[in-house]
Amino acid sequence: MDTPQKFSNSKEVLAFLAETFPACFSIQGQAKPLKIGIFQDLAQRLDDEERVSKTLLRSSLRHYTNSWRYLQSIVEGQQRVDLDGNDVAVIEKDHAEHAKKQLDESRALVAEKRKEQQAKKPPAKKSYKNIEQAKPKSVEKPVKKPEPAIKLPPAEKLSAEHLVVGTLVTVKIGKTPMPASITDVNKDGVQVQLDTGMVVKVQVDNLRLARAKR
Repeated sequence: MDTPQKFSNSKEVLAFLAETFPACFSIQGQAKPLKIGIFQDLAQRLDDEERVSKTLLRSSLRHYTNSWRYLQSIVEGQQRVDLDGNDVAVIEKDHAEHAKKQLDESRALVAEKRKEQQAKKPPAKKSYKNIEQAKPKSVEKPVKKPEPAIKLPPAEKLSAEHLVVGTLVTVKIGKTPMPASITDVNKDGVQVQLDTGMVVKVQVDNLRLARAKR
């Protein structure tokens, strides 16, 4: 037969005591004042219980009787109970005062620890979202609509009177018309000099009269 696994902490022991002695122990709600010397009674009743060691039983009982819930139950004139829930003794005044003092000191200690923890907390980080919201909203400038392009009339073709040396023209070389001036006119074509200095010979159809600058 397998040996039952021993309890490893006070929580497990107190749950076991509340289940085994429900008229005496509880893990929630109002606690009942315990009989003085109840540890000896527990040790005797649980002598055959292999899951609970005497050391863990003692520390678990101390944990139970030091809890705020239990200390609040120690009131002068109230009855202490044994493992079966029977009234065995009335709580005396000095016991009630000692329990109240112990409760007040425990609460003060917890409050002091909370205060220290709050002091150690780093300052709250600024929320970038809030910073963005706090910034003044920039006034949007009205978008200036581009003015409609003025449609120019098509460039004028050269007539016979324009085919003379010195006439300012534009030569269509590639996709972009380039400014030039006529330097020679013959049967093979018209020789022009580009603004870049280059001299080329083109057909009359590739020339247009340059528009006068405004």
